[in-house]
Parts: sequence; structure tokens; C-alpha cells
Amino acid sequence: MAVVKPFRGLRPPHAIVKDLACLPYDVMNTEEARKMAKGRECSLLHITRSEIDFADDIDTHSDEVYKKSVENFSHWQKKGWLVQDKKAAYYIYAQTMKGRTQYGIVGCASVDDYLNGIIKKHELTRPDKEQDRMVHIRVNNANIEPVFFAYPAVKEIDEIVNDIVTKEKPEYDFVAEDGFGHHFWLVKKPETNQLIEKMFAEKVPYTYVADGHHRTAAAALVGKEKRENNPSHNDTEEYNYFMAVHFPDNQLQIIDYNRVIKDLNGLTPQELLSRLEKGFVVAEKGTRSYKPKKLHNFSMYLEGKWYSLTAREGTYDDNDPIGGLDVTILTDQILSPVLDIQDLRRSKRIDFVGGIRGLGELKKRVDSGEMKVAFALFPVSMKQLILIADSGNIMPPKTTWFEPKLRSGLVIHLLD
Repeated sequence: MAVVKPFRGLRPPHAIVKDLACLPYDVMNTEEARKMAKGRECSLLHITRSEIDFADDIDTHSDEVYKKSVENFSHWQKKGWLVQDKKAAYYIYAQTMKGRTQYGIVGCASVDDYLNGIIKKHELTRPDKEQDRMVHIRVNNANIEPVFFAYPAVKEIDEIVNDIVTKEKPEYDFVAEDGFGHHFWLVKKPETNQLIEKMFAEKVPYTYVADGHHRTAAAALVGKEKRENNPSHNDTEEYNYFMAVHFPDNQLQIIDYNRVIKDLNGLTPQELLSRLEKGFVVAEKGTRSYKPKKLHNFSMYLEGKWYSLTAREGTYDDNDPIGGLDVTILTDQILSPVLDIQDLRRSKRIDFVGGIRGLGELKKRVDSGEMKVAFALFPVSMKQLILIADSGNIMPPKTTWFEPKLRSGLVIHLLD
């Protein structure tokens, strides 16, 4: 069963939380981070993306950048911009997007649970990205940013959360610049904290990494490293745990994750359409944006027109957790054999666009001449994600996109 424990969080005062909180480090580049932090002296981006405090030509993985992160983290605490709670507790973090709210419990997941497969993943990680976050965690001795977990919904936990959010005033309650609402409660009663810990231990067999695979791997590996380097290790140390926001699976919604391609692999548009007829029923939809209606239906934007592509029977296997995914169908039927994109992780001819940007972003990138063709997919379901994780399989790259993104800085977990 899953271990999820309370902790003494390091948090900002109410007055500055909106300016301090920021998007995760990996959803922006340096230039975007610099713009986001402009005019916000206390922004956590000075810690998570500390290269913004240097000239444009700085190596983002240099020692100077990591040292600056540590310096800023210490300064933020001395200034009182981050203050540690006196007692260990859980926190409730709710997010509102387009009228829908999801409620997560912020608690510490177990390093052992990650190493032993109680925490399940559905994506591969890249060693270089793991190493970057491992250094960041190691030098700051803290999980600065939370990871995004899902768990099979438990009625008793839902009732605890509902009781708190309906009866108590949130510690933080603000709308970020992207229009998404963020609401945050401290679980104050000792008996409630004890009950939450008991419910996870008794009723949650597994948790699932929804978003933040690299941060999760890095946090677990740093914890493992610290125990191996501590001759007095006794399993009670804080580094045996890392911070995660745990959401019930029935509250989460995955949105589409789409593809844009730089060239047609030497084909003319008409030749591409002809090649697609083999695996798809192709229907022209004109200039009005067309969004996929169901699984195995795709939309394609090519030379100013939208097309519906419906995969023909025999091109997929719904009994195979991976073979039945639309990203697999697209890769096996179009990207690999027709457009000759063989490695989605490394090819420079393909880019990925989160559905939060809308179909207009696909159209824009093709119309600009930057890209030649775009494909939009029907989103993966939480049921599919859990089935794949439970079966020990790994999803193809860039399959799931979760929104809203967790705001970093609402609470931080120290490793000592």
C-alpha cells in the first residue's frame, strides 16, 4: 500500500504568494522565464530557473547557475518570503480551470515506494534531464517543486477533503495570470492528519505519476543517494520522502497532445493524401478547424485545409494497451512509414504542442511556413493511463498533457 505522510512545509506569506508562485521549470524556456519573473522580485523562478539572473549566454547547467539557486533560496528564507510551518501536516491544493475544480492532497511520497513499484510510471525519462534536477535538489537540499500524482479515488478521503474545503478558509486563494484558480488549505487538526495517513496506508494500493516523471525520478534517486552516503541511516530521515500532490483519478482530465511536422519527406500534399488512404478513411473538412471526435479519429491540417482521418480496422489492436493508443496508430501508420520519423525523442523534424494551446496554434505554425503538416489527436483517458502503468508498459513520448499545471512555490519540502 502507498505511503503518503505529512511534512513541515516551507511556505510564502499570504501577501506575496501570487507573485512568488510560478509554473513548473520545464514548461518554459529561459527567455519565457525571464519575462514571467519581470517585476516580481520574489518569484520562485529565481530559484527554479536561476539562469534568469545572468546574461543570455550563460550555460543553464553551469555551477554558477546552481550556486545562484542556492543563494536565492537562502535569501528568500532570510527575507521571510519562505517560512517553515511548526508542525507536520498535509495540505489541500485545489485548481480551477473553466469552471471545473480538482482537489489534491499535498504529502510526501516514499522513495522506497518509487524504487519498489508502488509508485507507477507510464513514461521513460532521459538521464540528462534527471541529472539536472538531481543537482538542483541536491544543492538546495529540498524538493522545491511538487510532482503530480494520481491515485484510485477513495470515498473516505474525498469526504475529509470536502469537509475541510467547505468549512475552512483557504490559506491562499488567487487567480494566476493564465486565468486558472489556485486554492490552498492547511490540514490543521492532528486527528485529521492521522486519518488521511491511515486512509492512504489502508485503501490506496498504488499511486501513479501523472506529470513530472523527471522530477519524480530525480527526487527518489537523491533520496537513495543520501541514505547510501549516511552511515547512521535509520529510515526515519526526511530525505526518504519527496513532495507530491495526490489527486483522485476520477477528478483528472487529460487533454490532447498534438504533433507538427517540418516537411513531407519529399512527398507532395496530394501524394501524402494518397498514401494516407491505405490506413485511414480521409475526409476533407475545409478551412474551419476540425477537432477529433473519438478514439482513432484524427484531424490533419495541410495547405490551409483540415481533414478527418479515421483509422481503418486492422490498423490497431484495442486489446493491446499500447497498440490501441492513438499516438501508436499515428506513429505506426504515418510518422514512421510515410514521413520517415523514426525516433520521436530525437528527431528535429517533429515538434509537440499541448492541446491547451488549441488547434489555432497548429494552424499558425503550418501557415507560417515553419511546419508543413499538423496532426491533432483525441486525448488519452485516465483509464488508459492506469491500464498501461499497471501492465508495466510505457507510453510513447509526448502522449499525455495535464492542465492546469501545478504552481510551484505554494509549499516546499526540506530534506533535513
